Amino acid sequence: MQILEQRALRGPNYYNRYLTIFMRLDIGALETRPSDQVPGMVDRLQQLMPGIVEHRCSVGERGGFLQRVAYGTYAGHITEHVAIELQNMIGFSVGYGKTVDSYDPGIYNVCYRYRDEACGLAAGREAVDIVDRLFNGGDADMDAVIARLKVVRDAHMLGPSTAAIVDAAKARGIPWYRLTDDTSYIQLGHGARQQRLQATVTWKTSILGHGIADDKDWTKQILGDAGIPVPAGRVCHTWEEAVLAAEAIGYPVVTKPLVGNHGRGVSTDMTDEAELRVGYEAALARHETVVVERFIRGDDYRLLVIDGKLVAAARRRPAHVTGDGRSTLKQLIDSENSDPRRGIGHENLLTQIDIDRQTERLIAQAGLSLDSTIPEGEVVWLKPTANISTGGTATDVTDDVHPEVKYAAERIGRLIGLDIIGIDLLAETLTRPLDEQSAGVVEVNAGPGFRMHLSPTHGKGRAVGEAVTDMLFPDPADDGRIPIAAITGTNGKTTTTRLLAHLLRQSGRQVGMACTGTIEIDNHVIMRGDYSGPMAAQIVLREPTVDHAVLEVARGGIMRRGLGFDTCDVGVLLNIASDHLGEYDIHTLDELARCKTVVVDAVKPDGTSVLNADDPRVMDQGTYWASGRIVYFSMRPETEALRAHVADHGILFTVAGGSGSSLAGGRIVMRQGQVEADVVAIDDMPIAFEGHAPFNVQNAMAAAAAGFALGLTLGDIKMGLQSFFPTPGMLPGRTNLIEADGVRCLIDYGHNVPALTALEPLVTGLSGGGRRIGVASAPGNRRNDDLMALGAQIARMLDHLYICESDPRGRKIGEAADLIRRGAEAEGGCTVEIVMAENAAVEKAIDAAVQGDLLLLLVDDIDGVVQRLKGRSFSRPAPLAG
Repeated sequence: MQILEQRALRGPNYYNRYLTIFMRLDIGALETRPSDQVPGMVDRLQQLMPGIVEHRCSVGERGGFLQRVAYGTYAGHITEHVAIELQNMIGFSVGYGKTVDSYDPGIYNVCYRYRDEACGLAAGREAVDIVDRLFNGGDADMDAVIARLKVVRDAHMLGPSTAAIVDAAKARGIPWYRLTDDTSYIQLGHGARQQRLQATVTWKTSILGHGIADDKDWTKQILGDAGIPVPAGRVCHTWEEAVLAAEAIGYPVVTKPLVGNHGRGVSTDMTDEAELRVGYEAALARHETVVVERFIRGDDYRLLVIDGKLVAAARRRPAHVTGDGRSTLKQLIDSENSDPRRGIGHENLLTQIDIDRQTERLIAQAGLSLDSTIPEGEVVWLKPTANISTGGTATDVTDDVHPEVKYAAERIGRLIGLDIIGIDLLAETLTRPLDEQSAGVVEVNAGPGFRMHLSPTHGKGRAVGEAVTDMLFPDPADDGRIPIAAITGTNGKTTTTRLLAHLLRQSGRQVGMACTGTIEIDNHVIMRGDYSGPMAAQIVLREPTVDHAVLEVARGGIMRRGLGFDTCDVGVLLNIASDHLGEYDIHTLDELARCKTVVVDAVKPDGTSVLNADDPRVMDQGTYWASGRIVYFSMRPETEALRAHVADHGILFTVAGGSGSSLAGGRIVMRQGQVEADVVAIDDMPIAFEGHAPFNVQNAMAAAAAGFALGLTLGDIKMGLQSFFPTPGMLPGRTNLIEADGVRCLIDYGHNVPALTALEPLVTGLSGGGRRIGVASAPGNRRNDDLMALGAQIARMLDHLYICESDPRGRKIGEAADLIRRGAEAEGGCTVEIVMAENAAVEKAIDAAVQGDLLLLLVDDIDGVVQRLKGRSFSRPAPLAG
């Protein structure tokens, strides 16, 4: 078998509403060999993956998938289930999958859910190898497979502290994003309501407080001056100063680097100058300045204060082993490290015990070696500090903290100025006030680890992740989301997107917009290009000033990566028409409709789906898949379905009035129940061209419906529709009308037959009695018939046509242009010439025009056209083609 394509769909998609791995799989000769022809297939699958018996599959009961295997199913379907079970075996609970055949024999689209993208992709590759081996009589080394997948998992997984915060956010419905690959830099929420953090350092964390916590002498000075007990100590820049400090303070002493964390370079309980030398060198290796301070006997405690409140307390013990009377010290350490809770660094709940110089010093002090047999019950200490990161253990004591100790901890957080602070305290007990015992704060930590509080070695875990989330989002009803409007369809997406963004901006919203052409933040262009996909959505949702997102959603983005968001407040489905068929295994209009309905399927239950009731497929499939309440828009409001919708107090945006078949003199109205409310006169909307652009009236109704769903008043909508102009500045490349020396020039992006059919009434209305001269092209990734039909449609609209080719997209140079030519010439009534370069074709068309003519330029370079028209005289035309 061969993987032809594999990618992660990162949001709602054609196959599923959830995170999905898509794999296009060629099963080759196995197309003629279903699983019932492979002896022992069921037994081998169960032997390799016992949990696969839980897969219900379409049978709907435990063991259902294995029944399918026994009756006979294909390798692609088995690969799907193996990929799912492999993820379960490394700790990710997933269950959904779907495998469908394609239009090509032996080629299957295998889809299955994932939790971690890298692991999901890797599981798919491993599954293909396993299934291929099983069908060909081979075997699979599952231990090696699981080991490889765990390496991928561990390389990409969030650390325990970050994961706890993210899990708490997810439980509240707050979206989250990893802002850089394989790091703990996280965004919770969207736009202006977002919060960011890295591990346990947040946007609220004071850089000054962080600096104080990082400097142990500065910390002690602040706390000591405030009456908090701290051990006496001195900052030393030389060995001689360290010796003098130890003699002045009195042994035993502690040495530590002035700046550091996780207990690195810290040595404790040093009783003479020789031990001091070892401790000094260990600290000096971490920082050029060393602190020498009095050693306080007592237990080591970590107090965790979040948002000014003590939320957890743990008693920590340094890494140690307890003898059994038989094993050597090295064997005891190895046995302790075999605990599955211990991992490397911060990857697991506990950390592996590393035998370093500090360990060797403590062992030697105890008169032992690694080969010593440790008597039963005897404890051997292996580290001088109780940090979890050096192998220590923790016992939860949150419920045993005296109120005065709690107050002192919360006061320390305020004195240092940190939103999340870990306080390291040496004390006899936490059950008595600090001033009644031998106690001292030895350091405080910015960005403290949560592992010891989440799953302590002893005692119950604390919901410290929830405490952080509640601090960042104090309103329990706040899910960190901003309103998202997503617009899709075959034609009109960009116009509707820009128009809705304009309506929202006019009413005072801070809008982030992404569409074909640009990404704009509060009306500032920040990127240029085709931004109608999920990456653009992510860029907008990461912007800290945006309080409303308006996103154009194209078919390609949905199929390549899914939506760039999990849910939206408003989904708009404009129309379903033939365009780009044959790509991404979308060959029919019904398949295209299912792709487009992903947008309205992703609408929140309390959101709104806006549907074009004049399009039969939108009315049928859109209504079926739509979530939330449905608002229709229509030019033909008197259908039985729409009358019933309005009578049931559903909302309809439609047109009323006008003269005969023309929209001139008409108006857009909103109907609901017995109410009909005027929105705007069609003649007052610049993009309607006095009713000659009915497609833009439809786009305006869609934008009005979406704006209303987002809370705009009808007055807001009216003002926005009246002030939106089809200029290159407001609506680049969409019905831009420029007049120059008696020639009208209409610039538009129409590149498919439905778009040009909709444009034809406007072209007719604008042309008057002059000639109609045009420039057109189309991307090469259309079918031959589509390109020829495009040529025929353009020929019906024009007298003279110049065909260029801007993007062959996989075809030979000139092939797409020639197909358009053939279609135009077959239609007749229009002279045709191919001029391959767009700028040259535009130049010829402009040179050919005279006063009274209409130029229809279906081109990309709008600025170039505007520049060419400036100062141009149209009194003398150049010869036309033919």
